[in-house]
Amino acid sequence: MATTGKTRVAVLISGRGSNMVALIEAAKDPAYPAEIVLVLSNRPDAAGLARAAEAGIPARAIDHRAFPDRASFDAALDAELRAADIDLVCLAGFMRIFTPGFVAGWAGRMLNIHPSLLPLFKGTHTHAQALEAGVRLHGCTVHFVVPELDAGPIVAQAAIPVRQGDDPDSLAERVIVQERRLYPAVLALVAGGRARLDGDRVVIADAAPDGVLFSL
Repeated sequence: MATTGKTRVAVLISGRGSNMVALIEAAKDPAYPAEIVLVLSNRPDAAGLARAAEAGIPARAIDHRAFPDRASFDAALDAELRAADIDLVCLAGFMRIFTPGFVAGWAGRMLNIHPSLLPLFKGTHTHAQALEAGVRLHGCTVHFVVPELDAGPIVAQAAIPVRQGDDPDSLAERVIVQERRLYPAVLALVAGGRARLDGDRVVIADAAPDGVLFSL
């Protein structure tokens, strides 16, 4: 990461970019240690691109359908990130699986937010998975990205109770509220140097002992 000034962050999206907006809003604080300098999407019709442009942030689409394979798309994405002198990448609803080479190139510098309490309920349809499993707590996780899907070192989590009568939509509505709180807080920790990787675990300075933000 940059040794002077704020950490330069790119946000990758595939849709509306609700968590992207939360990061942009947080970064408006002069004391925030990161600045959102680029938004990229693999879908030209992603609504979040317009929202980023309205906030004055360069926003571009790299349509994955224009590339013959995953590796060539990842190479184009990597070139855009490096041309913009990006220090840290935040995935915010980016619905693409990266090649191992791309992940290796951004090891320790790429975060993702996932709508479950990992390692539970990896992949998609996490709210339905939680209901089917009968868990009493559900939530979201911010983690560093590794080649294995949804398996990177966890930085922090936010939890909510599963209520009687919940369905996937009601769970999703409450989890997204926590996502919008958690992601900016975690980005501040990482960009400010208070969260660091130690092997396959994350060490957080001045963290609560459990490393979990509960919102019951």
